[in-house]
Amino acid sequence: MTSTDTGTVTVTEVGASTPDPGTRLGRLFWVSVAWIVIVTVAAALAPWLPIDDPDAIGGDSGLDTALTAPSWNAWFGTDTLARDVFARTVHGARVSLVVGLVAIVLGLAVGGTLGILAGYVRGAFDRVVTFLFVVLLSFPSLVLAILITSLLDRGLVTIAVTLGVLGIAPVGRVARSATIQYAERDFVRAARMIGSSHRRIIVRELLPNVAAPMGSLALLGMALAIVAEGGLAFLGLSVSEGSTWGKLILDGSQTQTLTDAPWVAFAPIAMLFMTVLALNLAGDRLRRLGDVRTSAI
Repeated sequence: MTSTDTGTVTVTEVGASTPDPGTRLGRLFWVSVAWIVIVTVAAALAPWLPIDDPDAIGGDSGLDTALTAPSWNAWFGTDTLARDVFARTVHGARVSLVVGLVAIVLGLAVGGTLGILAGYVRGAFDRVVTFLFVVLLSFPSLVLAILITSLLDRGLVTIAVTLGVLGIAPVGRVARSATIQYAERDFVRAARMIGSSHRRIIVRELLPNVAAPMGSLALLGMALAIVAEGGLAFLGLSVSEGSTWGKLILDGSQTQTLTDAPWVAFAPIAMLFMTVLALNLAGDRLRRLGDVRTSAI
């Protein structure tokens, strides 16, 4: 069946099956999701896994020596204090993932809410919120992170909230843009005509459509937050207690250690790279799926 509307031709095959969203996402998306799930579960269960204490010098057995190459007994080798690098990498994922998750949840909660309200209400409120987003985007992210972590304590909450503040503006601008795009669609107009409240229109009509682009950006933002934590670790401004991937990379980046035992740095680098890559791939596939759905409406 072919229909023409103001010069646009749309061709629809009667009886043609619509591809399942899971199929359109592709295998690479599900491989990425599987990796993210495995890393998250391993990090969450790290204290109960049959691995060495990450801070035990010489491992739990006390037999390991410093800078031992990767082997069956120490999958990622040992560091300069004979600590198991694999155990430290698994435990380090706990802080890195929590920082990334809390940061993007804060960005979604604050930035997403402000963006949706600004795109729906418009007017003076929209101008104020847009100005706020512009200010946040104009301020150098690294300088702001250094400023906050230098003035406050370097606890897990402080680092996560700092990175979350940096994610408010990007998430908010995407939410605002998507809301404006859908706010004048027929289904929103129909909801207004039947007397639906503003709250019901936002929650039932706009939010499900805006959630797709926000979800893809959330995965990308989480990847950026994990990388940002690594950058703060190199400046000595990451969490003061516990291991993170950034701090582990910093420990192994000393010239002599990097020359004699590159696995100390490259093991957490590989884990960080694979996780960030998986988050980026999954986010990109969700973004493309959202684009396809938008173009089909």
